[in-house]
Amino acid sequence: MFVHQRNGSIEVICGPMFSGKSEELIRRVKRAFIARQTVQVFKPAMDDRYDSHAVASHSLQKMDAIPIRHSREIRDLLDPAVEVVALDEAQFMDEGVVDLAEELADRGVRVIVAGLDQDFAAAPFGIMPAFLAKAEFVSKLQAICMVCGAAANRSQRTIRSGGLVLVGAAEAYEARCRHCYEKPVATAKALLQDPEEASMPFPPKLAEG
Repeated sequence: MFVHQRNGSIEVICGPMFSGKSEELIRRVKRAFIARQTVQVFKPAMDDRYDSHAVASHSLQKMDAIPIRHSREIRDLLDPAVEVVALDEAQFMDEGVVDLAEELADRGVRVIVAGLDQDFAAAPFGIMPAFLAKAEFVSKLQAICMVCGAAANRSQRTIRSGGLVLVGAAEAYEARCRHCYEKPVATAKALLQDPEEASMPFPPKLAEG
């Protein structure tokens, strides 16, 4: 059972693609609205898959959100009376967001963070490890493996791409369990070091298709 701390906290909702992270964030934010709390929702501007000004789940549930490109924008846009701050797709945000979340929690704000804990190469994704270390509450969700139907904790990239960050949905990713997941040829670390050299970050079987 989830217990909310009245004196400020950080909550993390994590898991692979299609595990319901955004749906869970929307659910918690809706409850805060019902409780008549002052809420602000932020998302990375780069994530415009379904709506550029809303948090949207793959099942098309939506909630208005403010698109941002850097943590400085969140600071500038924060309502002094805010009681709940929600951050969706936090893996795409900069490190300053972690410090900001700590400051907000210290002053009594409830911070709800949703994001991928692993990238397409099954490595820790962006700032999510820092959030997981600092959070009072962590909800790790699982999806359904698109190969065998088991519980899935990884995101399988299914299309050719030479970039570390590829914002996409069912056309580019599948949820996979540990046993059905195929390790990409190039790791995320290799892509960062030499994107030209690591031009095929997907499994050979997928390459053939």
